[in-house]
Amino acid sequence: METRLVSPSSSSPPSSSSSASIPSFSPVQRSLNLHKNPIFLKPQNLSFTKPNRRTTPYAAQNMSSSDASPTTDGPLKKEVKLWGGRFEESVTDAVENFTESISFDKVLYKHDIMGSRAHASMLAHQGLISEKDRDSILRGLDEVERQIEAGEFVWRTDREDVHMNIEAALTDIVGEPAKKLHTARSRNDQVSTDFRLWCRDNIDIIVACIRRLQVSLLKLAMRNEGLIVPGYTHLQRAQPVLLQHLLLAYVEQFERDVGRLLDCKVRMNFCPLGACALAGTGLPIDRFMTSEALGFTAPLRNSIDAVSDRDFVLEFLSANSIMATHLSRLGEEWVLWASEEFGFLIPSDSVSTGSSIMPQKKNPDPMELVRGKSARVIGDLVSLLVLCKGLPHAYNRDLQEDKEPVFDSVKTIIGMLEVSTEFAQNITFNQQKIQKALPAGHLDATTLADYLVKKGVPFRTSHDIVGRAVAMCVSINCQLQDLSIGELQNISPAFDEDVYEFLGVENAVKKFSSYGSTGSDCVASQLDYWTAKLDINRET
Repeated sequence: METRLVSPSSSSPPSSSSSASIPSFSPVQRSLNLHKNPIFLKPQNLSFTKPNRRTTPYAAQNMSSSDASPTTDGPLKKEVKLWGGRFEESVTDAVENFTESISFDKVLYKHDIMGSRAHASMLAHQGLISEKDRDSILRGLDEVERQIEAGEFVWRTDREDVHMNIEAALTDIVGEPAKKLHTARSRNDQVSTDFRLWCRDNIDIIVACIRRLQVSLLKLAMRNEGLIVPGYTHLQRAQPVLLQHLLLAYVEQFERDVGRLLDCKVRMNFCPLGACALAGTGLPIDRFMTSEALGFTAPLRNSIDAVSDRDFVLEFLSANSIMATHLSRLGEEWVLWASEEFGFLIPSDSVSTGSSIMPQKKNPDPMELVRGKSARVIGDLVSLLVLCKGLPHAYNRDLQEDKEPVFDSVKTIIGMLEVSTEFAQNITFNQQKIQKALPAGHLDATTLADYLVKKGVPFRTSHDIVGRAVAMCVSINCQLQDLSIGELQNISPAFDEDVYEFLGVENAVKKFSSYGSTGSDCVASQLDYWTAKLDINRET
């Protein structure tokens, strides 16, 4: 049985609004306006059939591609590949299904069309194609994009990938002019260009997600002014800190994530288009023209490097992996704090789940999954590192396998950021439980050692004195502030009545004054910095 692909009605001709000049692509427009989630497009048709290649332009046919139906008018025939001139046999079904990438790389369609528009305009400018052919190509690309976004486009595995699907459809729409589009271009430089454009846009989307999480954490800090919590090292009680200070520590970590992504974007933003297969071309193209049209900094200098380089995705996934580690640490802390053993954090029902067997359970599952999905993001990076480690120059088909780890990493990290933001907006801190827990652990011991230093006692000596004071507290089951001045002076005559100004968690926090510390004034300064940087109104 033969399956025949048919075409849109001639009553809906392609748009004629394409500009004859090279398109301009704003980096801002490319970012958040693409898709809320860049991985999930509208449902698309994916055909695993092998229809005959039609050569009649779509405009001359009076049927929609969505009306494609099986026919019985002859044996199954595979479409001749666009690269099939030197081949006498078609590939087997097993080979075709194994080597196709259209099932996942179709998400690059928008960037592939962007590159083709710029390339066609450059070819016309250089006299390699006519202006008339350029205009036909641009109108045809508009129609292809419209069909894809309307869910009418049929993605075909016999056309292998996003590039061949779009080019073949373009040929069906406009005919001979489309066959000139691949002049001075290979899929090697084409896919690298598409991939850089896609990654560049998704860096902008991820940075916007980080900003939303930072704002949520900052607002959470502003709602808990003055709340002191135990600070931990080795997961043991260490020193008292302001909760605001702890939350701002995560804001700082995520800011470094932003910096890494933006640094990665700078190095990523060079154009491979025109490098062709690996050696460039003898045709008079202008790579600077296409580079500028696509918003790149410049063309890549070396054509071999241009088609074989995947440093930009390795660096991208490395930045994602570090960010995933930060999110996992936040998830771990909040999961611990939500437990009965801590009881410091109360998630709302809207960000909690229950148990299928234990009626009393209220689980902080979103942050557990944030912690768990970090392994997936790190795994994507490791997959790509292993993929690239043994590849000789220049392009190798192995690099087809670079897409899915990147797509997965981006999809996962965006999900982690979004649910962490949602969680931060729907939690409260149990101040009563926190205050009840504060006395345990002698959190003011280091502040007491600092008191002795101010009295002229060498720090190592003061450390030993306070250690003996803590031992006395442990033996009689009390806190440092409960010891009498006589008991303290029996340990060291350096203690005086003013020692009690340094004891207790509230007094201890007040004594912190170094830049970046947990002292009230220092934390207030940090809050001022972040409210200004993130453009938040302190009154809201």
